Amino acid sequence: MSRFTEITSRKGTRSVKWDYAAELYQSDDVLPMWVADMDFQVPEPVIEALEERVKHGIFGYTMPDDQVKETITSWLYKRHDWEMEKDWITYSPGVIPSLHMIIQSLTQPSDSVIIQTPVYPPFYSVIKQHDRKLVTNPLIYQNEEYSIDFSDFENKIVEHDVKIFILCNPHNPIGRVWKRDELIKLSEICLRHEVTIVSDEIHADLVFKPNTHIPIASLSEEVNQSAITCLSPTKTFNLAGLQASYLVTADEEKRKQIKAQFDKQGMFMLNTLGLTAMEAAYRDGEEWLEELLKTLEKNRDYVTERIHNEIDEIRVIHAEGTYLIWLDFRKLNLSHKELKSFMQKKAKIGLNDGESFGEEGQGFMRINVAAPPKIVQDGVDRIIQAVKNHRQ
Repeated sequence: MSRFTEITSRKGTRSVKWDYAAELYQSDDVLPMWVADMDFQVPEPVIEALEERVKHGIFGYTMPDDQVKETITSWLYKRHDWEMEKDWITYSPGVIPSLHMIIQSLTQPSDSVIIQTPVYPPFYSVIKQHDRKLVTNPLIYQNEEYSIDFSDFENKIVEHDVKIFILCNPHNPIGRVWKRDELIKLSEICLRHEVTIVSDEIHADLVFKPNTHIPIASLSEEVNQSAITCLSPTKTFNLAGLQASYLVTADEEKRKQIKAQFDKQGMFMLNTLGLTAMEAAYRDGEEWLEELLKTLEKNRDYVTERIHNEIDEIRVIHAEGTYLIWLDFRKLNLSHKELKSFMQKKAKIGLNDGESFGEEGQGFMRINVAAPPKIVQDGVDRIIQAVKNHRQ
């Protein structure tokens, strides 16, 4: 049995997705397909590296050396054709902590930060929790596709004197992998108005052909000096619980300011096992990743074909990247509150609430297809049957 078809129970492992589901959905028969981690075991070289490190038996203070940085830079060059300096790297326990540190170190209270909605919910909180002004540039949704409203983007930047733009690429939840011309337009606007670009590229490795992930910082030296890129192997290799992440910042002054903010919060080093896993994954995980991408693409296509062929009430937004699929339920003619209840109580499936991604997410839900095909099939069966029952 393939490592991507075998079902490994996660119950009893303190899994947020599986062990918290019964409490969250107030039922023990709801299939959880929400939290953005995968139901696949990590690459064997990662397990072996962790086992070897654990056997040593001492887990004292651990600092990354140049070898770790070389592993990271080699991966980014090989996978994304991005040549960068080792000194640009700052370590972090996760992308969200990184965003908090960036907002605190590079802006002041009441400064404006712009995001493109609907978007990953923590983007809102990292702005609001530090008393910064939230500015939204809603994406254009037309004919089941999303695009950027560049005119609105620039107008909002000027009107609100925006200091930081948080980009999501590949975009969560809509699955867009922004094209080069789109990234160039965004970067030109930001450079024109001296807006720092903060790019969350945690899903960079999870892109389906013929799409190509382009790190925005790789566009030009000018953009490189303006951009801060947040990256991690945790989404790529299912390592979220090990908390290992990093930022890439070419501008030395920005890098110093961000590092100082990490130091203020007592974040001086990575988790010992997280560091071990990150190095092993980037060094020896590529074969596993290629097989994963084939599995995810098949799961994405299965969800799309089944739903579009069997029911008209749901539209599946085509995902160019990530293992997260954005579903449009608006043809069911339910209020958003009714939709959430319908999915939980009728379909018996736990999806991410579309409204949590912003008001533009009303009538939408996000499903995680990073699971063995039998689990994905079960989830699709539940959705389709519930919709068919709803017609009667």
